[in-house]
Amino acid sequence: MPKKFIRSFKYAQEGARHTLATQRNIWIHLAIGLAVLAAAVWYKLSSVEMALIVLTIALVITTEMINTALEALVDLVKPEHHPAAALVKNIAAGAVLIAALGAVCVGLFIFSPRLF
Repeated sequence: MPKKFIRSFKYAQEGARHTLATQRNIWIHLAIGLAVLAAAVWYKLSSVEMALIVLTIALVITTEMINTALEALVDLVKPEHHPAAALVKNIAAGAVLIAALGAVCVGLFIFSPRLF
């Protein structure tokens, strides 16, 4: 394999490790995601339902990582408090919130018929 290709995986792994080491919310998302995956196996979801669950979990974790990256970038560019910098951080956090709420909706659509 080309060295650049292998190096790109190392960089991605470093970013994931940083997020796991510094962001409490990623652990919350991962714990909930694992619990939902366990429930999906318990209820024997179809392959399509399982795919939707996995994609939804990946979306939430991805938005959390993008939020972390944007926060780091804003802190680098504008270390002192600035309304525009705060707005960028708030919008990124809002994206995580929307993804998480969407995940709850997906979970309700898939699990509700089995629970009620």
